[in-house]
Amino acid sequence: MRLGCGAFAAGCVAVEVLGVALFLRGFFPPPVRSSSQPAPPAAPEPSAGASSSGTKLLPPLFGKVVVMLIDGLRDDFVFGSKGVKFMPYTTYLVEEGASHSFVAEAKPPTVTMPRIKALVTGSLPGFVDVVRNLNSPALLEDNVVTRATAAGKRVIFYGDETWVKLFPKHFVEYDGTTSFFVSDYTEVDDNVTRHLDKVLKRGDWDVLILHYLGLDHIGHISGPSSPLIGRKLSEMDSILMRIHTSLQSEEREALSPSLLVLCGDHGMSESGGHGAASLEEVSTALLLTSSAFSRKPGEVRPPERVQQTDLAATLAVGLGLPIPQHSVGRFLFPVMQGRAMREQLRFLHLNAVQLSRLLQASNPVYEREPGFEQFKMSERLHGNWVRLYLENNNSEVLLNLGAKVRRQYLGALKSLSRAVSSQVAQYDIYSMVLGTVVVLEVLALLLLSIPQALGAAAELEVPLSPVCSLLFYLAFLLLWAMHVVVCTSAERSRYLCSLTWPMAGGVLALVSALLCGVLSALTRTCVDGKLLRRNPTPSSWRWSELDFLTLAGTAGHVLSLGASSFIEEEHQTWYFLVSTLCLALCHESYRACFLGEDGEPRHCSSPASALQDRSVSCDVLELDQACQSPSSLDGLGGREKYMALASPWLVLGCCRLLRSLNQTGVQWAHRPDLGHWLTSSEHQAELSILSALSLLAIFALVQSRCSPLSKGALALGLLGVYCYRTATGHLLFPWQQDSKDLSSDLALGRACFCYALLSSIPVSAYIVLVTALRYHLFIWSVFSPKLLYEGMHLLVTAALCLCFTAVGRSSTKADTGRIARC
Repeated sequence: MRLGCGAFAAGCVAVEVLGVALFLRGFFPPPVRSSSQPAPPAAPEPSAGASSSGTKLLPPLFGKVVVMLIDGLRDDFVFGSKGVKFMPYTTYLVEEGASHSFVAEAKPPTVTMPRIKALVTGSLPGFVDVVRNLNSPALLEDNVVTRATAAGKRVIFYGDETWVKLFPKHFVEYDGTTSFFVSDYTEVDDNVTRHLDKVLKRGDWDVLILHYLGLDHIGHISGPSSPLIGRKLSEMDSILMRIHTSLQSEEREALSPSLLVLCGDHGMSESGGHGAASLEEVSTALLLTSSAFSRKPGEVRPPERVQQTDLAATLAVGLGLPIPQHSVGRFLFPVMQGRAMREQLRFLHLNAVQLSRLLQASNPVYEREPGFEQFKMSERLHGNWVRLYLENNNSEVLLNLGAKVRRQYLGALKSLSRAVSSQVAQYDIYSMVLGTVVVLEVLALLLLSIPQALGAAAELEVPLSPVCSLLFYLAFLLLWAMHVVVCTSAERSRYLCSLTWPMAGGVLALVSALLCGVLSALTRTCVDGKLLRRNPTPSSWRWSELDFLTLAGTAGHVLSLGASSFIEEEHQTWYFLVSTLCLALCHESYRACFLGEDGEPRHCSSPASALQDRSVSCDVLELDQACQSPSSLDGLGGREKYMALASPWLVLGCCRLLRSLNQTGVQWAHRPDLGHWLTSSEHQAELSILSALSLLAIFALVQSRCSPLSKGALALGLLGVYCYRTATGHLLFPWQQDSKDLSSDLALGRACFCYALLSSIPVSAYIVLVTALRYHLFIWSVFSPKLLYEGMHLLVTAALCLCFTAVGRSSTKADTGRIARC
C-alpha cells in the first residue's frame, strides 16, 4: 500500500497531536469535582440514639460580612516592616485587637480570576483558568456568593469587573472597574472608595465585597520596593479603619456581630509579577476581625499558615450557609473558639462530611485513606458525646470526651483536605507514558523516512505483510493485558481506564500499529535502504514549508498579543519561532543536499544549504560573475558547503546562549546577566574589545567572495560603524584612557565621518555594507537592547545615502544592472 507524502505528513501530525493531548491530559488532570447533581441536604448530627434533633444548619455566626480584597497584598505588607510603618491601624488589630491573622498560601496559577474562584468556591482552579482570565465566563460552580444570593442575602460589590463577569446576576448593587489599564493606580481605587460612606450608612445589605487593584498595578509598574507602595498601603489602612469603625458603631444596635475580612488574591515578586515562581508570590495576608473574637491582654498570636481555599468554608459557616460542594479547604477553627462545644463539633462535622463526600467521588479506594478512617472514628466518638450531652451529663467525662472529639476532627480535616488537594497535584502516569510512546513512535517513523521522504512527491510503502500483521496482533494483546492490569490494580482513577472498552482498544491498536510500522521501516531500511519511491507526476503546489511556517508563526504571534501575560513574556514566543525557523532551514538544506534536481536520492559529496540560496545576491559577493541557479550545488567548495549545512545548528546554539545573555520578561528581568555586565561603565573596555572582534569576524566571513574594491569599502564601512559607537560614548578607542564621553564636537565629527564614508563608496559595495550593518545591529542589540532604535537610525540613514548616491551617479550603470538582476 502506497501513501503519498502529504497524506503521510498529515497523518503523522494528527497522531502527534493525539499523543501530546494524551500526555497533557495526564500531566494536567482536571479539577476535583464531586458531582453535577444539586447539593445534598445537611448531614444529621451523629448520635448513638434517635433522639438527636441536629439535622439543620446552625444560625449564622455574623450578621454582616465585609470582604476587603487588595490585589497583590503580600503577607509582609501587613505582618512585616512595611505593615508597621505604613499600616499602623492594621498592625494594631493584628497585635492587640480582637482578630485572627493568617498567612494564606495561594496555589498556582496565581492570576486574579483563578484566585477569586478559589476564594469563593474553595476549589483549586486549573491552568486553563489562566486563559479564561482574559474574558471570564459566568461561574457555574457551587460557591459562597451563589449560596448567599439563593438564601436571600443582599450582596453588594465594588471593584474589579472580573467579579461582575463571574456573577452577572448576583449583586443587588455593583460598580466594576477595569483592570486593563495597569498604569492607573489612583482612579481605579477611588472609584471603589467613593461608594464606601454611602453604603456603610445604609443597613440594607448583608455582604459587602471590595476589590482594590491599585497595589497590584504599582507592583507591575515599579515593583514592591517603590515609594508608591508605602502611600498605597497607608491609603488601604485608612479605608480599613473607616470600615472597622463603622461596623463597631453599628454592632451596638445590632443583635449579631459583624466580620471584617482583609485578604489578598496573590502575592508579589521582587520584580512586581505574580507567576508563582517564588514564596513571595504565593504568600498573602489574611486578617479576620470581629467583636465576637476574644483576646487576653498581652496575648501574642503569630500568623498561622493556612491555605487560601480555607476562606470559602469559613465564610459559608459564618453566614449560615452550606459549604460549597467542591471546596477542598477546612474551616478556620480559631473563628469559633468562643462558641459552645456542641456548635464547634457540629461545624467540624459538617466540614468533615463535605470533604469525605468529595474524597469518595474522586478516589475509588477512599476507604484506604487515613483521613477517612480518622473521620469515621471521630464520627463515632461524636455520637457518643451527643448521647451523653442529651442525657444532661455535665461531668468532667463529657468535657474530656468533647476535647478528644475536637482533636480527632481537626486531624481528620487536615488529612482529608490534603488527600483531596493531592488529587490535583498527582499525575496520571499511565496516560503520560502512553502519550510519550505515541510521540516517540511518530518521531522514529519520520526519522526513518529521511532523506527519501524530503521530496514533495514521495510515496510511502506501508507494510501489510503477514509478518507485520502477526507482530501487530502480538503487540496489541500485550498492551491490552497491561491495560487490564493497570486499570484493575490502580489506587486512583485513570483517564484511559475511564474510557469505554472500544475507545481504549482503539488507542492501544494505534500504538501497536505505529510500533509495527517503525519496526518494518527499520528492517527495510537496513536491508535494502529503500523505503520510499518517487512519484513521476510533478507537483503544482508552489508553497513551501517555509512559507507555511512564516505565515503560521506570524499569525500565532499576533494572536498571542491578545493577552497581557503573553505580552510580558513575548520573548518566549520569539525564542520558539526562531528555533522552529532554524530547524526548518536545516530541513531544507538537508533536502537540497540529499535530493537531486530530479528528486532522486544522490550521494552528498558536499552538502549545500538553503541559506546560501537565500543570500543577498551573487553580485554582492562576486561582482564579475553572474548569479548561478539557486538549486545548483556544484559551485561551492566542500568546506563552505559543510559550513552552510552546519550553520542552522550553530544558530540554534547561539540562540540558546543569547537567552542567558539577556534576561528579560516578568520572571527573570531583575536578575543580572552578561548583557548588564557588558553595558556597565566599569566594563566598557571589554565591550569595546568584543565589538571589535565581532566586526573583524564579519569582515573575515564576507571578504573572501568580494572584489578588492569591495573589500576596502567593507573595511572602511566597518571602521565607520565602530567610530559611530565611540561617538555615542558606548565604546572606546584604543588610545582613549578613560570612559568619559567625548565632546559634542568630536562626537559629531566622527558621526559625520561615518555617514560621509557611506556616501563615498561605490554602489555595488553598499549592499555589502548594509548587510554588515544588519549583522552588527543584531549582535549589538543582544548586548544592549535599548540601543536597537539607535542602530536602526543608522541603518535607515545608510539606506537614504544609498538612494541619493545611486541617483546621482549615472556612470555606475553596470553595478546598478547587477543589483537589479539580484
